[in-house]
Amino acid sequence: MRYVMVQIPNSPSPGSPAPRSVPTSADVARLAGVSRATVSYVLNNTSAVRISEPTRRRVHQAAKELGYVPHAAARSLRAGHSRMVLMPAPTVPVGPLYGQFINELQWALGRLDYTVVQYGTVGLHGDEAARAWAELRPVAVLVPGAGLGPEGVAVLKRAGARAVVTLGPEPVEGAHALLMDHAGVGHCAATHLYARGRRRIGVVVPEEPGLDLFSRPRLEGVRQALDGTDATVAGLPLAYDEEAAAQLAARWRESDLDAVFAYNDEYAMLLMRALQDEGVRIPEDTAVIGADDLMLGRLLRPRLSTIHIELPSGRDLAELVDHAVRDPGAAPETHKVLGASVVPRDSS
Repeated sequence: MRYVMVQIPNSPSPGSPAPRSVPTSADVARLAGVSRATVSYVLNNTSAVRISEPTRRRVHQAAKELGYVPHAAARSLRAGHSRMVLMPAPTVPVGPLYGQFINELQWALGRLDYTVVQYGTVGLHGDEAARAWAELRPVAVLVPGAGLGPEGVAVLKRAGARAVVTLGPEPVEGAHALLMDHAGVGHCAATHLYARGRRRIGVVVPEEPGLDLFSRPRLEGVRQALDGTDATVAGLPLAYDEEAAAQLAARWRESDLDAVFAYNDEYAMLLMRALQDEGVRIPEDTAVIGADDLMLGRLLRPRLSTIHIELPSGRDLAELVDHAVRDPGAAPETHKVLGASVVPRDSS
């Protein structure tokens, strides 16, 4: 049997409309009755050139009517850098507190005419991940956690990043640093429990990968606070899982603990429910305290004691990024953040 290949032209059907061309700044200028330069000044929020408010409104209305948006790549070429702030997606579980911080940061950077892009780097770590980030040519990079080294910072800067900011326990050479004092969170919890007369204190250490970056300093903060006292400290490995919490609760009376700092409110709620199911009275038998000050903790019975954590203001961090972008040659700054204070409630 013979096979004959016939090529059918890809012509639009009679009923389908012809594809519309992409609107340009020239189209906006023509409709608004202004020059292309004026369109550029208005839509790029250029403050160096004074444009009357009626003209601005006319340009915005024309752009809206035509569906025109500025070309980010072209704008970056003209400016010599992008307005993209890259934030690698966290590789560890994050809670509502961190999510709220990210939302505030994105809003604050948006007010400064930056665009925040969260970038997933599954399987890439440290300096290797930095090379992937550099391909996007961001003007700034905010790196949560640890892993990025001086080589990665250098790679990002060679690719045009004017600011690299790390959020972690240690500064990185060449980068601005926000040092997260997680030891202070543990210290605060331990001081509260000791003042309440508790002497045999357990500290939940999450088993989820990556959380040791935060849990280890919190455990160490508890130990530092109780060093030289008559209190004892026991680390309690715990997966964020109901069965794991039930197994730990089943062994609770053998552990002879009279208090627990449960890493954060989510682990505290998980463990408290399991302890109550085992007949452990809270706070009579065991005091429980979490961290993050989530609203759900106030809805529990007994209400959950917690550590209120003061994250850096999204607005302050956005201004730090903007300052670094404007002055890329300035010496890297280091700021200690993460204030902690006790919110005592019924569970302790």
